[in-house]
Amino acid sequence: MILIPGETTLSQLHIIWSEQGPVTLDPSSHEWIKAAAKAVELAAAGDQAVYGINTGFGKLASVKIAPADVARLQRNLILSHCCGVGDPLDAATTRLMMGLKLLSLGRGASGVSMGIITQIEGMLAKDVLPVIPSQGSVGASGDLAPLAHMAAAMMGEGEATFEGQRMPADRALKQAGLTPVTLGAKEGLALINGTQFSTACALVGLWGAWQNAATSVVTCALSTDAIMGSTAPLQDAIHTLRGHAGQIAVAGAQRDLMRGSEIRDSHRDGDTRVQDPYCIRCQPQVTGATMDLLHFAGRTLEVEANAVTDNPLVLVDDDLIVSGGNFHAEPVGFAADQIAIAISEIGAIAQRRVALMVDPTLSFDLPPFLTPDPGLNSGLMIAEVTTAALMSENKHLANPCTTDSTPTSANQEDHVSMAAHAARRLERMNANLNVILGVEAICGAQGIAFRAPLQTSKPLQLAIDVLRRDVPAIGEDRYMAPDIEAAARFVATGALCDAVALPAFVKGQDA
Repeated sequence: MILIPGETTLSQLHIIWSEQGPVTLDPSSHEWIKAAAKAVELAAAGDQAVYGINTGFGKLASVKIAPADVARLQRNLILSHCCGVGDPLDAATTRLMMGLKLLSLGRGASGVSMGIITQIEGMLAKDVLPVIPSQGSVGASGDLAPLAHMAAAMMGEGEATFEGQRMPADRALKQAGLTPVTLGAKEGLALINGTQFSTACALVGLWGAWQNAATSVVTCALSTDAIMGSTAPLQDAIHTLRGHAGQIAVAGAQRDLMRGSEIRDSHRDGDTRVQDPYCIRCQPQVTGATMDLLHFAGRTLEVEANAVTDNPLVLVDDDLIVSGGNFHAEPVGFAADQIAIAISEIGAIAQRRVALMVDPTLSFDLPPFLTPDPGLNSGLMIAEVTTAALMSENKHLANPCTTDSTPTSANQEDHVSMAAHAARRLERMNANLNVILGVEAICGAQGIAFRAPLQTSKPLQLAIDVLRRDVPAIGEDRYMAPDIEAAARFVATGALCDAVALPAFVKGQDA
């Protein structure tokens, strides 16, 4: 993967996250990197105080540092900022974070030497990944603690993994044939200032949310056929009159999924019901709106991935080194909060469809809790309760994080974004939603089976066939946890979604 700073796409970033392999900057960026590094070198040797180059940091910016102590200053900065706690970031997201840092440094406004660039590239190529605790960033002045752990591993401090084995970082570098770096002027600050931890976690949350959103179109179609719902509300004219792209796309995708269903055709005439509940009828309006939100969040994160977010910045063309605030992760925090709302709402409407299918007063003659022998068997009674619990948990997790600023660093950093935990929570929310949609798929497939000899559509039968690989139809009550786990896995991996043809917009592939 060769990255062009300022022009890297979400799909390229997804490859860095999902696949191992070398990641390098396009050589066209090297000239700018070297020019900015030269400017820093001159500033470090001069008499004028320049923040972060020959001064202390944060509240200590007024303390001038002697030229002989500049390298020591950068080393001390990294070691003192390695204050992260919590579970380590997973390997794939760590790779993505390192790739994002390459992109930022590659814009040639950070002042690092090529040695820093080649060290990150070498670690990615040799599968040396820093062990990065996942908690400790407030998302302003950069993701300081997580990025400090990354920088420490580059120096041979702290811990890293080599080919998946955790060990001291100096040993990992040695086994990979790499040498610890010695940080020059500003290089430590350039490495720890930035939003790359928050942005990486938010991107992973975005991709998981897209997978869930697309799968929910499939599970809703299963639910609609299971309760013998109407496809009339899916008519294109209804949605084009409103005009929202997501709504139009979801309605069209669900129409295609249900086309040819014998179940649907069987009740076009003589059905005494006038309208379906909102969880069926308003799926395009709700899930379509979440897709529009995810598209917007994706664009924000794509811009951020290509941004220079450290401080101070080296403006080579203007012959300036100037302090700013690009490290403030407010755009990332907002994007993560939007993704969280989308995840919560996809689950909220899906859970109501699960509740609809297990309730005999609402499911149009399906047996209670979708069991062939209710009373003796409880069927999917508690599976529905589990989805309610996870839906509620996601509603709480969806509360905004960016509104929860608190002053830090002796009031120097007096407004922060909280983007790091805004982004980190998305993994948990997506896992919850995997289960909700997995249970909906189980219920939908079970309900459709009760409509035999009528058959569902060919696309929906393909989705059911995937589910049936590990989740047989439910007859006598059985130990349900493995079924739910398997169904959630089919959602998370995209197997249910990939079983059918869905438009690129619905799958987020044009985002």
